[in-house]
Amino acid sequence: MKKSRFTEEQIAYALKQVELGMAVGEVCRKMGIAEATFYVWRKKYGGLGPSELKCLRVLEEENRKLKQLVADLSLGRLPVNLIQP
Repeated sequence: MKKSRFTEEQIAYALKQVELGMAVGEVCRKMGIAEATFYVWRKKYGGLGPSELKCLRVLEEENRKLKQLVADLSLGRLPVNLIQP
């Protein structure tokens, strides 16, 4: 997954600004993002604060690594004895 160039705080700030009444287009212009990006953020992170966003990102990254490990094991790429408990 591609790393975002925006921090959790910046994403939460953008979402909060629109909640407080600022136009989506204006927020997007100030941040230098496309409106589509904003709507993806709102769909994915709407209602979450900065600390919750950070926790979600950490969990998503851990999940990605575990899925890759399972795929590697099932395809025989890694010997089972190399896995540390």
